[in-house]
Amino acid sequence: MAFPDIRPRRLRRTPALRRLVAETDVRPHQLVLPLFVREGATEPVPIGSMPGVVQHTRDTLKKAAAEAVGAGLGGVMLFGIPEEKDAVGSGATDPHGILNLAITDVVAEVGDQLTVMSDLCLDEFTDHGHCGVLDPDGNIDNDRTLEVYAAMAVAQAAAGVDLVAPSGMMDGQVGQVRRALDAEHYIGTGILAYSAKYASAFYGPFREAVDSSLQGDRRTYQQNPANAREGVREATLDVAEGADIVLVKPALGYLDVLSAVRQAVDVPVAAYNVSGEYSMLEAAAAHGWIDREPAILETLTSIRRAGADIILTYWALEAAGLLTR
Repeated sequence: MAFPDIRPRRLRRTPALRRLVAETDVRPHQLVLPLFVREGATEPVPIGSMPGVVQHTRDTLKKAAAEAVGAGLGGVMLFGIPEEKDAVGSGATDPHGILNLAITDVVAEVGDQLTVMSDLCLDEFTDHGHCGVLDPDGNIDNDRTLEVYAAMAVAQAAAGVDLVAPSGMMDGQVGQVRRALDAEHYIGTGILAYSAKYASAFYGPFREAVDSSLQGDRRTYQQNPANAREGVREATLDVAEGADIVLVKPALGYLDVLSAVRQAVDVPVAAYNVSGEYSMLEAAAAHGWIDREPAILETLTSIRRAGADIILTYWALEAAGLLTR
C-alpha cells in the first residue's frame, strides 16, 4: 500500500504558521506578580539571590502595582515584611500591620483594574518562622493556627483584598477562612488556596526575600515531594471547603501534579513559578549558559501547557512585554 507523504514540518515553516497552530497560549492577563513590601523601608531593598526583585517601600509598591495595570497583568500577590515578629505573628492580624496597610494602599491605587491578592500565612510574622502557632513541645498546633488564620482573613478583607491566599497547609484552613469571611459579611472576598504546596528545596531565595526566621523545616505540614496523588487529594478537599481557585507550588518540578489537579477540579488552577526556579534561570543566563528571554517564555509556556490557568511569576512584568511584542 502507498502511504501519504506525511510532513508535520509544513506547519512549522513560518512564524505565522507556527502562531496559527499553537496549542498553548500565554497572555499577560494570566500572570500574577508577587510583590514584597518592607515595613519602615525608605527605599527599595534589593534581594541578593533574586536579581531584579526588591523589597518595596509602601510608595514604590503602589508604583509597581500601577505598572502591573499598565502591562495588562491579571493581578498581584502581596507579602509583608514586618519590623517586629513574635511567637504568634501578631502583625498579621493588626489592621495597621504592614501587609494590611499595603493591601489598602494598592487597592486605593489600582481599584478594580487589577486583582489584589494577599498571602495568608504566619511565617513572615513569627519569630520562629513557621506557618502557624507552636504548642509547648514546639510542634505546629493546627487548630489554634486556624483561629489566627480566620482573624487574618477578616483583617485582609477589611483592608479591601480581592482574594486571600491561605498558604500554610493547615488541615481545614480553607473551610475555616470561608466561615470567618462569611460570618463578617465578606461574602465577595474569594479564596485562592495553596492546595498542593510541597516541602521544596526551591524556596531558598524566597526566605531571603521575606527575612525568614525559620528554625527547622516544614515537612510536617508541607507535602512530601514524592507524593502526587496526595496533591490531588488536597486540592479536591479545598474545593469542597470553598476554595475559588486552587494552586500548585512549586510549578516546574510538579507539572505532573499540576496536570492531575487540572483534570480533577472544576475551578481555576494556579501555579507558582517559585523563587528558586527564577533564580536558577537568572544565574544560568548571567553566565551566558542559556538564552534568557526565550527560556523565560518556554518556562511559562510549560506551566500553561501542564494546565495552569493562572501563573504567579516574578517575570510577570517582563514577560508581559515579551508576549506583546
